[in-house]
Amino acid sequence: MKTYSAKPDEIVKKWFLVDAEGLVLGRMAAEIAKILLGKHKPIYTPHLDCGDNVIVINAEKVALTGKKFEDKIYYRHTGYPGGIKSRTVRMVLESKFPERVVEKAIQRMIPKGPLGRQQFRNLKVYAGPAHPHEGQKPQVLDIGAQNPKNKKVR
Repeated sequence: MKTYSAKPDEIVKKWFLVDAEGLVLGRMAAEIAKILLGKHKPIYTPHLDCGDNVIVINAEKVALTGKKFEDKIYYRHTGYPGGIKSRTVRMVLESKFPERVVEKAIQRMIPKGPLGRQQFRNLKVYAGPAHPHEGQKPQVLDIGAQNPKNKKVR
């Protein structure tokens, strides 16, 4: 039996819509990363972008478990000596671009390199409920219904 390898013209990309309100960040990011990579398809080929497009809405209402809301810290460095900067998840979610929390969680689950960057471009994240991709007729993906642990009960 020979291993099947998909050709670029055989790949059909679909659009999925995920409502992040109340979903646990890490579990949602893992599912979305799997879809962006194409691992949910039987024709998955590691060296091709066979993943689908994903739209995430309500990114500012994502949930975190435990004390991560206050304790999880994002670090960055300016490039100058002593230039390390840090922000908590609360600070990022209350800032001008709250969708960056979801983007970073998903980006860090995708391989680094040219193919990973190409697959990450298939992700569209919006802080509120509105998005400009109605023309693509996205299929709603209910991650909260897949497992009771995916949705945080308040």
